[in-house]
Amino acid sequence: MTGPGADAPPDPAAAPRHDMTTGRDNPTATAGQTPATAPPATADDDRRTGARMTDASMTDVSYNGAPEAGLGDYFALLKPRVMSLVVFTALVGLLVAPVPVHPFLGFVAVLCIAVGGGASGALNMWWDADIDAVMRRTKSRPIPAGKTTPGEALALGLALSGFSVVVLFLAAGPLAAGLLAFTIFFYAVIYTMWLKRSTPQNIVIGGAAGAFPPMIGWAAATGDIAIESVLMFALTFMWTPPHFWALALFVKSDYGDAGVPMLTETHGRRSTRRHILAYTLLLVPVALGLGFTSIGGPIYLVIAAALNIQFLGGAWRLYNRDEAAAEADGYAAEKRVFKISLGYLFLHFGALLIEAALRPWGGSWQILSGLVGA
Repeated sequence: MTGPGADAPPDPAAAPRHDMTTGRDNPTATAGQTPATAPPATADDDRRTGARMTDASMTDVSYNGAPEAGLGDYFALLKPRVMSLVVFTALVGLLVAPVPVHPFLGFVAVLCIAVGGGASGALNMWWDADIDAVMRRTKSRPIPAGKTTPGEALALGLALSGFSVVVLFLAAGPLAAGLLAFTIFFYAVIYTMWLKRSTPQNIVIGGAAGAFPPMIGWAAATGDIAIESVLMFALTFMWTPPHFWALALFVKSDYGDAGVPMLTETHGRRSTRRHILAYTLLLVPVALGLGFTSIGGPIYLVIAAALNIQFLGGAWRLYNRDEAAAEADGYAAEKRVFKISLGYLFLHFGALLIEAALRPWGGSWQILSGLVGA
């Protein structure tokens, strides 16, 4: 475009504001203004009350002049990094089940679980666009970066939710589909819209949403729920709080700026360290107990014992650590525990896969007894 003033920066006060619910520009409102019938809203007010921030408080989120969204931007709405853990644990739940699974059914089931997980991520980004714009580590997400609109995220999330549940129902039956539907609802509504901004126990209760995939995979294969699938659920559920609280210890300011009542904000870091140890103590027997079920074995138990000794040792060091020491070394111990937690579930579920792979030869217990007897 050419002509007088073509290169001049636009006046922010004259730019139409974007409605975060509908995804449309509102020509009657300008940056820094709200309708005459409503009092001005500020981000600080919204954060103090724990409410979802309004359009007027999101002054740094603009879609005007933003480049057109590409496929990569829409894929990012699905939270692919989180989806990788969902896919892996669901696949393990399906493969370790004590029944043969047709490869096509297995593929469809895992695909539906992955799509359902992505749908949850899109709905989460739609609702959390206001706080994502505040936190340093989430500012580059598609909505706060101006690459996609909240309306697009909502539409994508709803469409994928319906698709994944219906297809899983047709492929694997009502139990697996019902569990998937409940998981999406729990994450998008119970956790995202309610727990996340209302209680420091958000991670504890909300962690159930991320713990269902192995149970869904098991249900897709067997059509039922068993102690093995319940323990896989419990392993993921009990792992979630210490994993995220370890992260919160060294990214505390991000949650505080966004007004999210993370335990570090409401009870302090000392209390958070105690909670990490407490939940790790609850996690260890669940992890080891899984080794004595039909899907466990000596290989799993050795790997689980090594991992849990390491994780529990890290949690114990955090419990005995004061804030001065943490600040002095840049929260090195906290980052170490978080790093351990990143591989914790993958290695446990990977060990279960190894045990399942040895079943044609009688399983690892029988192989071990044969070696000892020889």
